[in-house]
Amino acid sequence: MVRLWDFRLTSIILWLSTSIAANNVNDTDNSPGLPMVINTWGGPFTAATDAAYLALLKPETSALDAVELGCSTCEANQCDGSVGYGGSPDENCETTLDAMIMDGTTMNTGAVAGLRRIRDAVSVARAVLEHTTHSLLAGDQATDFAVANGFTAQNLTTEASAASCAEWKAGDCQPNYRVAVTPNASVSCGPYTPVPRPNSPSLHQQQSLSSSLREGHDTISLIALHSTSPLSIAAGTSTNGAGRKVPGRVGDGPIAGSGSYADADAGGCGATGDGDVMMRFLPCYQAVENLRQGMSPRAAAEDALRRILRRYPDVQAGLVVVDREGRHAGAGAGWEFTYAYRGGGMNETAVVSVPAIA
Repeated sequence: MVRLWDFRLTSIILWLSTSIAANNVNDTDNSPGLPMVINTWGGPFTAATDAAYLALLKPETSALDAVELGCSTCEANQCDGSVGYGGSPDENCETTLDAMIMDGTTMNTGAVAGLRRIRDAVSVARAVLEHTTHSLLAGDQATDFAVANGFTAQNLTTEASAASCAEWKAGDCQPNYRVAVTPNASVSCGPYTPVPRPNSPSLHQQQSLSSSLREGHDTISLIALHSTSPLSIAAGTSTNGAGRKVPGRVGDGPIAGSGSYADADAGGCGATGDGDVMMRFLPCYQAVENLRQGMSPRAAAEDALRRILRRYPDVQAGLVVVDREGRHAGAGAGWEFTYAYRGGGMNETAVVSVPAIA
């Protein structure tokens, strides 16, 4: 009994030590070593971190392999309900998926947007990368491509997502993303017809509407760095997007430079948050370019996010940035953002809490 208590006490102390270290991370010399995996969010998203990292320990696994495996893990686990099938149904109660994957050595990218009836979004994105010269396929044609490449079409709706959508409709479709329509979208479901409006809503009004609809976390964006010579780095993103979205809506997830970005000469970035706003600024491209100009990961992330905050001060957003040596940091605004990483000889994934920047 004493030994069991000692073991538990030791475990608690180790857990506290890890948490304290993670919350006070200093990006000037915090690389755990390579190989390394880092991604948005802790909690259920750490399953993706572990899966990708453990895969990288095998010499035959590439950085692209690890990114695909990590994002696929979240898709299969339906991380937080915001990744994979059965989450974030649109106005028609259908779940559609967005994903991208990027090779930071060749700068080749594959992505799918508004993917219907296919669960394996990031794997289809990789098929786009490897079997076409395109960068992005969308909608039903992306589904046709997936089926032609051996993926199975199936219903992405679950009992839970169907019940959630039915409850939303019973509540007069509140809230929703419609503006300047009749009937009044703030009190009624559609179908809607557009009406003229003399003045466009302000940036703050548009953002307040978007923020009020957000439910929990929303994206896995993951970067893998392989300890090869030369360095191999890849990034990827997978999400089922914004719940109650207008059918056909695509966010920042499948957009290279917005959802994620990687460049072996500088580093990588993953993003999460209000994709309709973030995709207007390509924050991950900006963050990686900041690394190239000599900024630290923290400065790179905060600078990219502040560019958004100057126009949208209430935005919900999070960025995780890692340089080519494995030094890392994050920046968040509008919520409590976390990111997870594992690298070098780490025995478990660490989760970093990122205070919102002013």
